[in-house]
Amino acid sequence: MTDKEEMNVQDENSIIAERRSKLAEIRSLGHAFPNNFTPEDFAKKLHALYENDEKADLEQKNIHVVVAGRMMLKRVMGKASFATIQDKSGRIQLYVARDNINSDKNPELYSQFKKWDLGDILGAKGKLFKTNTGELTIEVSEIILLTKSLRPLPEKFHGLSEDRKSTRLNSSHVRTSRMPSS
Repeated sequence: MTDKEEMNVQDENSIIAERRSKLAEIRSLGHAFPNNFTPEDFAKKLHALYENDEKADLEQKNIHVVVAGRMMLKRVMGKASFATIQDKSGRIQLYVARDNINSDKNPELYSQFKKWDLGDILGAKGKLFKTNTGELTIEVSEIILLTKSLRPLPEKFHGLSEDRKSTRLNSSHVRTSRMPSS
């Protein structure tokens, strides 16, 4: 193992340890993996139906949606944040504002959201709108952490190393060679 690979393993291990401690904190607050959330809408369908609508038209329609997906991007900016989630059909942006999601029931929800990691699976309810840049977005009124991701997402541009590719190819070859012929 090279020094760079060893560093990557150490980094990944520290990330996993940090995420495990976040999970322990979530468990101490209550049920860590709720099972009472059902998404009703999917990103691809929302884009197909409303991508071409004008900003003012979307506001007039007052379209409420319920989505769930893996958090792929997060941009925290003080009292409001943007996050992009990916479901089985595609991606959609969420606008999460402290004043919209904090409630008497959970006054610290936005602070908790800021601690959630890329790869976590979220559920969100809210109203569709378009940002000033024209991106279809959900203004979140309710958000819930459905699953905590303990492992970091794979790096975007690195993919598999040559060693991993050959190992995968060899494993695939072994699997197919062990299969009974038809």
